[in-house]
Amino acid sequence: MSKKIQAIRGMNDILPEQSAIWRHLESTVKDIVGRYGYGEIRLPIVEYTDLFKRTIGEVTDIVEKEMYTFSDRNDESLTLRPEGTAGCVRAAEEHGMLYNQIQRLWYTGPMFRYEKPQKGRYRQFHQIGVETFGLQGPDVDVEMILMTAKFWQALGLSDQVTLQINSLGSSEARATYRAELVSYLEARKDQLDEDSQRRLESNPLRVLDSKDTKTQLLLADAPSLMDFLDEDSKAHFEVLTSTLDAAGVAYEINPRLVRGLDYYCKTVFEWVTDALGAQGTVCAGGRYDGLVEQLGGKPTPAVGFAMGIERLVLLLEATGLTGEISSKPDFYVVGSGPETVLFADKVRDQLSHAVVQCHCGGGKFKKQMKKANDSGAEIALILGEDEIANAQVTVKYLREQKDQVVVAQNELGSVFAQFCK
Repeated sequence: MSKKIQAIRGMNDILPEQSAIWRHLESTVKDIVGRYGYGEIRLPIVEYTDLFKRTIGEVTDIVEKEMYTFSDRNDESLTLRPEGTAGCVRAAEEHGMLYNQIQRLWYTGPMFRYEKPQKGRYRQFHQIGVETFGLQGPDVDVEMILMTAKFWQALGLSDQVTLQINSLGSSEARATYRAELVSYLEARKDQLDEDSQRRLESNPLRVLDSKDTKTQLLLADAPSLMDFLDEDSKAHFEVLTSTLDAAGVAYEINPRLVRGLDYYCKTVFEWVTDALGAQGTVCAGGRYDGLVEQLGGKPTPAVGFAMGIERLVLLLEATGLTGEISSKPDFYVVGSGPETVLFADKVRDQLSHAVVQCHCGGGKFKKQMKKANDSGAEIALILGEDEIANAQVTVKYLREQKDQVVVAQNELGSVFAQFCK
């Protein structure tokens, strides 16, 4: 007997009962980004490996250990995208969308990283990303954060997430700070955790993001990046915070928030939750003014963020906000023969927003009614021989204490009224 083929570890199937939650989340976010005037861009899943080496940084964990990279038949090195910003910048530059222009773009789809799968952290994961190009001031940074706050409000998650912000300053300010931080950490290298010792050589700012308790205690007396900010970055950050204050958006300034990718500058932010254990970041982003030029384009200011769909679904589930989200039908049509299928289709035409499931395959009436009840439908529409002969339908309420009624097929308006909203 041949061995059953299963999904690759960390690459998960999304089953119908789960996909209803995904659709709810995605449609909520898509509606809000559309109201802010952002246009959708659809990007390839596979890009040339060099794109990510040049943007993410060759000495990051993603490039060194996590990318799915392979050679194609032409011996070109290709990579399954580990994040979306690099591909979005590549596409916008390639199609002449950036120079002296303002672009507001969003995208969604799967990303891939080879790492140990755990709750909220998978090898194939899905993100919604939002990017803006051509705007330099802090006002668009604020717009991004206000937009994300609207997501949580619409999803009922406002009380479950906390906004953390920081400024990384200019590349020159970071270089000065980097030297001071390395000097401080080198003197205490033997007290750092193994990952932080490695990062000290390659990407020392990432040590600030260490989850190791002893390293975090050691960092309490480390130099603060805020003390090294250039004047322009300070002014940028002050406008950002004062505008958030005026908007009534609560935030925490986290001087150790650095993000995991090399291309960020000035504003960085994360929305975090304590409801998911170690995987607490559900949305993150910031400004990356040098990335377009890094890929061969003209200097272009840019800011963006991404949110992990799997983690947001987990958060919705953990906080009990998925009870009303389902793919259950509104109506279940019971009967037999082609007339039943045709009638169900007419109901769908009249009720574009209702879900109408038709029983197929025949069977005894009692069994069909059990199927109707098990489906979770609100109402069963029964089309037996008598109903067909008299152009009628029996309406049976499955979730309410109401008597069933027989109604002419062309007089179902009152039954349908609650589903026409």
